[in-house]
Amino acid sequence: MNPLLDRLRPYPFEKLRELTRDIRPNPQLRPISLGIGEPRHPTPAFIRQALVDHLDGLAVYPATLGMPELRQACADWARRRHGVELDPATQVIPVNGSREALFALAQTVIDPGRPGALVLSPNPFYQIYEGAALLAGADCRFVPADPGRNFGLDWDAVSEDEWRRTQLVYVCTPGNPTGAVMGLEEWKRLFELSDRHGFVIASDECYGEIWFGEQPPLGGLQAARELGREDLRNLVMLSSLSKRSNVPGLRSGFVAGDARVLKSFLLYRTYHGSAMGPAVQQASIAAWNDERHVEENRRLYREKFARVLPMLQPVLDVALPDAAFYLWAATPIDDVAFARGLLENYNCTVLPGSLLAREQDGRNPGAGRVRLALVAGVDECVEAAERIAAYARGL
Repeated sequence: MNPLLDRLRPYPFEKLRELTRDIRPNPQLRPISLGIGEPRHPTPAFIRQALVDHLDGLAVYPATLGMPELRQACADWARRRHGVELDPATQVIPVNGSREALFALAQTVIDPGRPGALVLSPNPFYQIYEGAALLAGADCRFVPADPGRNFGLDWDAVSEDEWRRTQLVYVCTPGNPTGAVMGLEEWKRLFELSDRHGFVIASDECYGEIWFGEQPPLGGLQAARELGREDLRNLVMLSSLSKRSNVPGLRSGFVAGDARVLKSFLLYRTYHGSAMGPAVQQASIAAWNDERHVEENRRLYREKFARVLPMLQPVLDVALPDAAFYLWAATPIDDVAFARGLLENYNCTVLPGSLLAREQDGRNPGAGRVRLALVAGVDECVEAAERIAAYARGL
């Protein structure tokens, strides 16, 4: 067996199941889960219909590069959303969800033969970043989120030697679990470091369409355009329909950016066997070409945050994030103990923050916090907030 598989760690939800195996949740309350970030709003009918209308596509093999019409729809969306002009032939590739692409990109970019191959990841983080790095033969350096900077990443924690060895940097903006969005100055610094050391930046933006202010969050493509990097060198942006359009089971997204990087990425994917089914491509075209359902989706999330936050803020240290559908709440006791007690007494599941992070330099930046995924309906989220507030008051 591949010995690198031995370096992988259990997924956070596996660890949570193990940590709560002995608990018998309060049987007088129905279970509510805010643990998993799986969108639960209804899938728009027009997307479902587009899928059904094109089932004859099951009779043909799809091309790895995807239909020209889908690549054009993705490029059109990027122009509307980020103001950037993409060449659909060389700068856009449809993928089977951002998770698959995040993993495959590391296998494309990393040269494990270079001494000390290193990948930088946010901390807390989405565990695919770590697994992708380890299975590509690199080590992972975790960059802590700084609560004093609205959970922006502390790039100063990375040494000059570590920057020299870095081949890939994962960023997640808006962040999971913090909801933090990278600003233009942070992008400028990262681009300058990339120019100096040659690493690729993978910008995971799957939460980019869920936001609360007047302006949408800045993304990597827009930042590159505003900073005069029209060639998008060493930048790959990853987007997805899962959160935007409530179709996590569709497994559909796209990557866009540096044509040189994407050429190698396409070669890897051709052998990896990652072509998107024609019916899924047609449903994706319909989804990327429509904004009305996204606006309604965003309205529902805004309503939930507006209802839930005033209930939790008197008893927990928690604030409205920049974007995304998570609350990153500080706990008055150990985060695992908090999650266990909440499940036992109120039959409500949340994810301990320490399970989403790694200890680095003697500190786990997720410790003492829990992630609340406000993915259920408004009423269920409100009921969950009532239970969490009651439990916190009892502490």
